[in-house]
Amino acid sequence: MIQVTPVKKKRGSMEVETRVPLREVMQSHPTTIDYHANVAKAASAMCHDEVGSCIVLQNNLPIGIITEQDINCKVVAKDIQPSAIQVSTVMSTPLITISVDKTVGDAGQMMVKHHVRRLPVVEGKKVVGIVTVRDLLSIASEINEIMQELMAINRDDIVEMGVCDRCSMMSDDLRRVDSLMLCSSCREEEKLT
Repeated sequence: MIQVTPVKKKRGSMEVETRVPLREVMQSHPTTIDYHANVAKAASAMCHDEVGSCIVLQNNLPIGIITEQDINCKVVAKDIQPSAIQVSTVMSTPLITISVDKTVGDAGQMMVKHHVRRLPVVEGKKVVGIVTVRDLLSIASEINEIMQELMAINRDDIVEMGVCDRCSMMSDDLRRVDSLMLCSSCREEEKLT
């Protein structure tokens, strides 16, 4: 569940804090492959699962990741037979992981810091999922919708400076009431009617 909390900062501005649990966007049961497997088997697994990477396991523990880019640049571009080379030779390592109890913001920061597009999600040392840049971007529209709704709900609370639509007096405490921007005196009169 996405939690969006409006936090008032100073007059006329608002900052929004979002805390989206990683569990909400990660892909469970990521594609994995044993480190002794060959690249052809990894490519086949990626095609079967329609994904762009395999997490490489040794004794069921994650030790690396092999991506489409690794296969293209380290195998195909060098004209190496994919069935003749092990994934452990071309995988990216050390593996950068993120704990399942982190947030989408934490994942985004880690991706930027380490220049990666995929993060295996771990609970202890066990892989429980994977999160990609695409997963993070997919929630952006949902957060935008929530923001628009919050702005509409909080529109009455936004304080502006200007001329009151009812009394034409200058005020530094204008607030929207229905479709009018009213000063505090006119808002009080509005309540009485």
